[in-house]
Amino acid sequence: MNKEKMDEIYRENAVMVYRYLCGLTQDSGLAEELTQETFFQAVKGIDKFRGDCKISVWLCGIAKNLWCKELEKRKRRRTVELDDTMPSRENVENQSLNRLKTTEVFRQMHNLDAATREVMYLRLSGELQFSEIAAILGKTENWARVTYYRGKQKIMEGMREWNEN
Repeated sequence: MNKEKMDEIYRENAVMVYRYLCGLTQDSGLAEELTQETFFQAVKGIDKFRGDCKISVWLCGIAKNLWCKELEKRKRRRTVELDDTMPSRENVENQSLNRLKTTEVFRQMHNLDAATREVMYLRLSGELQFSEIAAILGKTENWARVTYYRGKQKIMEGMREWNEN
């Protein structure tokens, strides 16, 4: 494949891959790094792309594999990174409340089974269509829709309970 075509693929898919990885990693810097690695691996392995799915689905598969490798590395290292930054004094209460809500949404997502959690990340962070999610996970489009709906319901239920406490 020529350089112009790869540039076009990058322009059309980089933001989507980045958002998908942001959802998985919850770290914009790491997501950016993994996005670049995804496209590097795609260039190296473009001859392996069979064309039986959208290129965006193939790229998300590469991204997911890279994230899994990163998780394995982290397990082996078992290092703890500390954040030394302190929030400014103004709006500390609002920032704290928003952070608590965001943290709770992700905690609710973390409590979902692995397949549902992945569907939620692909849909919300990756902004993928249900057909693309189904192709990535090797399931039907209907399964992806139902799984997303059920996951969303569980998160909403958990948030209602959290708000009551």
